[in-house]
Amino acid sequence: MFGTLGRYVVRHPWQVILAWILLAVVVVATAPALDSTSDEADFLPGHYESIKAMEAQQEAFPELADTEPAAIVVVDRADGARLSAEDVAAVEEMAKELGAADIDLLDDIRANPPSENGLVQTISVGLAEGTDPFDVALNDSAEDLREQVGDAADGTDLRVAVTGSIAQNLDATEAASGAEAAVGVATIGLIVVLLLVIFRSPIIALLPIVVITIISQVATGLIAYANDLFGLQTDSSITVILIVVLFGIGTDYILFLMFRYRERLREGEEPKQAMIHAIERAGEAIASAGGAVIVAFLALVLSTLSVFRAIGPALAIAVAVTVVAALTLIPAVVSLLGTKVFWPSKAWKKEPEGARFGAMGEALGRHPGRFALASGLLLASLAVFAFGFKPSFDFSQLSLPDDAESMVASDRMLEGYPAGATAPQTVVLRSTDGAPLDQADFAQYAEALGAADGVAQVAPPIPSSDGTAAIFVTTLDDDPMSDAAMEKVEGPIRDAAHSAAPDGAEALVGGTTSIFVDLQDAMIRDYSVVFPAAALMIMIILALLLRSLVAPLYLMASVGLGFAATLGATVLVFQVGQGQDGLIFMLPIYIYLFVTALGTDYNILMIARLREESRHGKDPRAAAAWAVRHAGPTIAAAGIILAGSFAALMLGGNPLLVSMGFAISFGILVAAFVMSMFFTPSLTALLGHAAWWPGHADRARDADELEEPVRASERG
Repeated sequence: MFGTLGRYVVRHPWQVILAWILLAVVVVATAPALDSTSDEADFLPGHYESIKAMEAQQEAFPELADTEPAAIVVVDRADGARLSAEDVAAVEEMAKELGAADIDLLDDIRANPPSENGLVQTISVGLAEGTDPFDVALNDSAEDLREQVGDAADGTDLRVAVTGSIAQNLDATEAASGAEAAVGVATIGLIVVLLLVIFRSPIIALLPIVVITIISQVATGLIAYANDLFGLQTDSSITVILIVVLFGIGTDYILFLMFRYRERLREGEEPKQAMIHAIERAGEAIASAGGAVIVAFLALVLSTLSVFRAIGPALAIAVAVTVVAALTLIPAVVSLLGTKVFWPSKAWKKEPEGARFGAMGEALGRHPGRFALASGLLLASLAVFAFGFKPSFDFSQLSLPDDAESMVASDRMLEGYPAGATAPQTVVLRSTDGAPLDQADFAQYAEALGAADGVAQVAPPIPSSDGTAAIFVTTLDDDPMSDAAMEKVEGPIRDAAHSAAPDGAEALVGGTTSIFVDLQDAMIRDYSVVFPAAALMIMIILALLLRSLVAPLYLMASVGLGFAATLGATVLVFQVGQGQDGLIFMLPIYIYLFVTALGTDYNILMIARLREESRHGKDPRAAAAWAVRHAGPTIAAAGIILAGSFAALMLGGNPLLVSMGFAISFGILVAAFVMSMFFTPSLTALLGHAAWWPGHADRARDADELEEPVRASERG
């Protein structure tokens, strides 16, 4: 199949190139915008209590966009002193000025009383009636609000800063935009430099950049089509991750192809035939590796969280487009350039000595047991720390830099108000039979709710217009984003809310902390479903590729050990070393999918080469030695480029991208330089022919089975 594909691409390169250009133009011209969300509630299905509470509130109180202000203006003195009577009057005047400014989509602007210690005062800003709280136009409103607040504070001794949902969304958008630019520049720069070092050719260094830029437009458009068609939501980090996936994985697959192409040229084949052979030999590895990545990402559709159900197909589409381009567009361009693609270097003509990889291969072939034990112990020692992983569910804390205005405002607010004041919880009490609630029960219910462990105060209830529901806004003792708050909401607060509900009524606990509690439950469920499903599908691909039931078992075991080692190293660096309270709850799934999928990529490349050497008549240990010698440089180069691409995420400027960039880049280095370079070939050498049971994929073949004769029509 890949030979047929190679012959068509090499014979008709302009058809292939023009088809890609036409596809890119059509997709870019017609695709919808790729929208994203940072609202955690968008990620949960409707059967969770926090979502039921939100829906009940929207149904009973359509006039209330939200019980939490859309924005909070936090005011204190620049010198840290208590607010004077003149300061309080200035804040009240500031609120009036903001109300008179008629800021789009914002309304109900009012000054609140100063905190009990007199250090802080706030101004609450609500949404105009009928405004969608997730309308992207609110970013402009938040920006306008900040400008108006700054102008109103001029000439006073007051400091002002704006926080709240719309301010956090604005900061997240700006941070993501900055991260996208920084990551994009770093990723492209790193790829260019490394390819220049490897091939010493500016053409090869720039080729992936030009080609993948076209691919990225096609992939992004197709993802937007899929989101629009299936109503999917992606989180705000997806555009940054797509840059890394497309350029990192795309460059990897191009390397797989170009190393084979160069190898065949060195063996004396003419350029066109060398490219056909490269597609035929590397095509199977690229398609299988890409297939493993795709099915790993598609396993996320089994998640209960919509963020994963959207990210999975998005990344799968990106990889699928990359695989097709690596097998068609890149060979078409290279077949036109021929050996000029290596200009001005002449190094491609000479086989390097490969002393380093040759020596490693020989040592592994002589002592596979030592290599297997050493690499296995290294992975296991890091994997121990994975048990200390603590998930965090606060997207704003993890996706925003500490100096973002909304973060600064929240910190200042805590100097005067309870920790829970930054995100009050909402308890909705509603009738179960449609009859109005007895408002005489409200005081007793509020008292019972206020007595629950973890509740600082309960505001007077707000009854609905028809009397069938009431809202109790509840402030927590603890930071709403903390583990302590989550434990109390999940336990005593929900218990008290449910048990104290009067006859004929039910209580639903909503709010940010309640959403986090439900996210944690959904995450635990997803881990038990997504991980095994992804592993099973990848094992099926490996079994079909290798025609073996044994090899997929230890290949996946090695990848699983690599996942645990990567998570453990991340915990060691960030939780133990830096003292962070937790890591984003999505991190294990991202590590699992990238390390599993990409680790399988490198395993496939190594074991496919090992199988090829076995088919040339070498015994298992010699085949492993030669596989490390020949596939080692490709895997090393690909691993460094891909790890460097993901490491660029650490330039994103927020804890989420820093921890994700470190974890995935470390995992890729482990996959390339420990798992596939040593662990996999050493285990294969130890198992010998048993590794290929029940098939005979390592059986020595005749020369005419190993390579098709070159047809005259394919020469020249």
